[in-house]
Amino acid sequence: MIKEKFNIEEYKKNPKTSYLAQEYEKISHQENQTKEMIDNDVSLKKLGEEELEEFKIKKKVIAKQIAEILILTKEEEEFPNEIILEVRAGAGGDEASLFAFNLAEMYEKYADSQGWRFSKLNESLSSTGGYKEASFEIKGQGVYKKLRFETGVHRVQRIPTTEKMGRVHTSTASVAIMPIRKHSRITIGPDELEMEFSRSSGAGGQNVNKVETAVRLVHKPTGLDVRCTAERSQAKNREKAMTILIAKIQQKKDEDDAKKYSSDRKLQIGTADRSEKIRTYNYLQDRITDHRIKKSWHNIEKILAGDLDPIFQSLGS
Repeated sequence: MIKEKFNIEEYKKNPKTSYLAQEYEKISHQENQTKEMIDNDVSLKKLGEEELEEFKIKKKVIAKQIAEILILTKEEEEFPNEIILEVRAGAGGDEASLFAFNLAEMYEKYADSQGWRFSKLNESLSSTGGYKEASFEIKGQGVYKKLRFETGVHRVQRIPTTEKMGRVHTSTASVAIMPIRKHSRITIGPDELEMEFSRSSGAGGQNVNKVETAVRLVHKPTGLDVRCTAERSQAKNREKAMTILIAKIQQKKDEDDAKKYSSDRKLQIGTADRSEKIRTYNYLQDRITDHRIKKSWHNIEKILAGDLDPIFQSLGS
């Protein structure tokens, strides 16, 4: 096994390791001075060797701390601590929008139990108060690692509150989990964008802003579009909308790449494809089934209240 070279100059440029690298460099300088002292005066050899041993221990500790920081940084790049969660009603009309709302609430409650920050970016409500579609930003330690396998179609089988004949309805909602990577390779040219501004609206369609702060971006090459109304300023909404758009483009690229290697898809739990049916919530049987691992859990109400860890542990999150 080849030992990795300790690149002090590289670590000095990294904001996360610069202070430690400077300390390491300072100790190395003191180490060289002690070696010179020993060379010039043999009578100080014993004292000097004791100092050199101390310097060696200090440098070893710092090198270990730097290595740990680099490992954490690498893991954070693979599993970012910031994501966009998007829920969208599928087949089933108003009942589908209510289910999409239930899913968003489930993730919000789970986020709260983890101490994550959960904030709404945009929503489109149905006449019953459910979500036609909505997007949220979630920030916190391990958020993508935990939620990365939630992308896909979620199906619910239950008797809607509006159903008078007691018939079971089947509805769907799709979930997309999009990681926000600090060093994205996606670049968008100005000519690839269409930008629209409008007023953010409150409940009942009332305008809550007198200026056009809501931002909608359309990526012309892919047709992907995002809307952000979370911030009070147009500039901040535009910046956040761009972040979401980049995440969406990356997700589409990941989906396309996964389809190129379709033979490997059955070996994977998560394919990052939001068109794949992944889970069924059967209220009459009080059972949730994940079709990818063919495993079921009971107590739907508890799980929808945010008790998702048993599912995540089974999925390997």
